[in-house]
Amino acid sequence: MSILTTQHLSIGYSKKGKTDVIQSGLDLELRAGELVCLIGPNGSGKSTLLRTLTGLQKSLAGTSMIDGKEITKLKQHQKALMIALVLTERVDVENTTVYNLVSLGRHPHSNWWGNITQEEDAIIREAIEMVHMDHKMHQNINELSDGERQRAMIAKALAQDTPIIMLDEPTAHLDLPNRVEIMLLLHKLAHKTQKAILLSTHELDLALQAADRIWLISSEHGVECGVPEDLVFNGSFNRVFQSNSFFFNASNGNFSMNYPMTNKVWVSGDKTRMYWTLRALARAGYVVVQDAEVQILVTEQGWSMNNKDIFTVEELLHELGQQFE
Repeated sequence: MSILTTQHLSIGYSKKGKTDVIQSGLDLELRAGELVCLIGPNGSGKSTLLRTLTGLQKSLAGTSMIDGKEITKLKQHQKALMIALVLTERVDVENTTVYNLVSLGRHPHSNWWGNITQEEDAIIREAIEMVHMDHKMHQNINELSDGERQRAMIAKALAQDTPIIMLDEPTAHLDLPNRVEIMLLLHKLAHKTQKAILLSTHELDLALQAADRIWLISSEHGVECGVPEDLVFNGSFNRVFQSNSFFFNASNGNFSMNYPMTNKVWVSGDKTRMYWTLRALARAGYVVVQDAEVQILVTEQGWSMNNKDIFTVEELLHELGQQFE
């Protein structure tokens, strides 16, 4: 079911009579129970689109609708009941516990600050438990790691109990393990709570794994929407992320650097070690060509070249260097 839709939406800025259109003619759809990742190059309009969809910024043309109601016509309190927003900025609040921070999410539903009913207390505690922070419920926010703070902010959005949650670069300040955990958590929450979760991110590899749907935004192609694998198969990722320095490798979902490669080798054998072998060869300037004169056999234990067994990549590259002297 579609919770948020746009019709012919144009986004950008208007200052002193001058209009700067970043994207136009956007017909988008956000569905309940899905994690949607908004990805694209810098300057393509990711943050501007999020700000427009949340009503923080006016659209230049077109409409954005939540449950059939135009966002720009909703009062601030009404928006707070429909959309919870988690921004990139690091949260520093003195003498505030996880529980107190998450309880702020209940403000749109309460008449007074600090007047937490038994029912609302249960909602706050459930939100904290859903992000696996119940053991830190009464700990000060400033004593938490960046990953834990981000979980607390997500819990606050859950406590707000809106049908839509939007997050701007939620993994921006996190290390790899925490980035993976946050993306997996958001995927699970979308499916468990049936909320529509939209996040902007530069984590292409994680988005390809975690997103139910991707909004692929670029200056040249607008916003292309679809299941991640379909956008890979139809070449959308290659079109959006074209560069002389790198290319999107559709076989593994990663970006690969365009190294200058001149020496030709042929590689065959064990598929488990093949990926890492090809990475090392490309970095060292070797291009793989079928039936090249120099042939490398990848085995379960290492490599074989010129009837010589090799057991490390460093040794393999050394042997190749001597071969092409």
